Amino acid sequence: MNDLANQHCKPCEGGVAPLSADQAQTQLKKLASNWRLNDGCDQITGEFEFKNYYHTTAFVNAVAWIAHSEDHHPDISFGYKNCQINYTTHAIDGLSDNDFISAAKIDRLLA
Repeated sequence: MNDLANQHCKPCEGGVAPLSADQAQTQLKKLASNWRLNDGCDQITGEFEFKNYYHTTAFVNAVAWIAHSEDHHPDISFGYKNCQINYTTHAIDGLSDNDFISAAKIDRLLA
């Protein structure tokens, strides 16, 4: 994969610019194909499918552990066999490296 998954999130309290559309596209290319960039280039969304509810909830719990350990929290929604994860950095109203680092760590779960 890439070195994003080996990096750690840095606290972001604002005062920095969000990634540009070009920067976000470059970072997106480092992630698995189930991630997409929204039209406003201020959020990435991952769509994940699983065999059953047990596998889905195990994945959600692992994502929660990553979020707590990195102190960077996504919006997560899930059902019986699917999960959607949305990342954005609220403090800057856009994407930061933290969003892509966290997404890469999620990708590593599934590798």
